[in-house]
Amino acid sequence: MQSAHQIERWIERFPVVRDFSASHLQLARGTVAFPTLEAGAIAYELEDPCANYLMCIDGRTRVFRMSEGGREMLIYKVGAGGTCVLTTQCLLSGGGFPAQSVAEARTELAALPADTFRQLMRDSTAFRDFVLDDYTKLLSAVFDLVEEIAFAPLEQRLARRLLAEADAHGIVWKTHQQLASDVGSVREVVSRLLGEWADGGLVEIRRGQVQVIDRAALTAGRPNHH
Repeated sequence: MQSAHQIERWIERFPVVRDFSASHLQLARGTVAFPTLEAGAIAYELEDPCANYLMCIDGRTRVFRMSEGGREMLIYKVGAGGTCVLTTQCLLSGGGFPAQSVAEARTELAALPADTFRQLMRDSTAFRDFVLDDYTKLLSAVFDLVEEIAFAPLEQRLARRLLAEADAHGIVWKTHQQLASDVGSVREVVSRLLGEWADGGLVEIRRGQVQVIDRAALTAGRPNHH
């Protein structure tokens, strides 16, 4: 059962809802659900049907593909205020979800049923503009991913990931295996690189985390040439 507090948080996180007409707002409020995923819970499996348009109110999900050999390739992450653009593609095309999605932290979602999504896409200019703007971000993210995999050396990809994941204290709360999955490599190679960077004073390695020490060297993009 949805609560007034959940509705308020949803509208606060996604101001586009305020731009809905009275009838469209009534439709959205009458059909939206607010599922919660605990850390590690699966949002979508590969080729799952997409039953809802998902809007992230709080938390974070990770969208990835798995190779036959068991290696993960991160596609993107969805944080608070974001939507899962592959879900959008799935709803627009009518196909199955083309990847896997897992909650990295406790995640609160607003879920609009597929029928509501289609009706709002057809009848609401505000909603349609919001969805299509988000969809263009998918294309941009995919091209960035292709460029990074094809042209960026592993050390650059790992340095960028550390900088992106570091908190205010420079700490990345991830294991070497998780970082390897993020950059499309294997744990042994990532551990070797991190070891070299630790010897050079760029990072400090601890159990389950890495602390960024020399942000400038990592930002330069070729930390092994420091």
